[in-house]
Amino acid sequence: MAAKNKATTKKKTTTKSTSTKSKTKAKSSTKSKSGKPAFGGYAINFAGRQETVEQVFGNKPIAPSEMTKKIWVFVKAKSLSNR
Repeated sequence: MAAKNKATTKKKTTTKSTSTKSKTKAKSSTKSKSGKPAFGGYAINFAGRQETVEQVFGNKPIAPSEMTKKIWVFVKAKSLSNR
């Protein structure tokens, strides 16, 4: 009976060390993700711009999807992105 008790303790010890290693790997992988730039690496800088919202979008009400399209047209025309 003593041999059976030793075998079960060895299995428990092995299981604990394996789970500790997997937790360590999970923590290190989250640290590497935090260094990535957001939105696929796009960086847009609107600092110092003199244009008003009316100049970019116009005076009439528009849908949010149209706003997005007009913003990207503006960004690309003024070379405000890093791509």
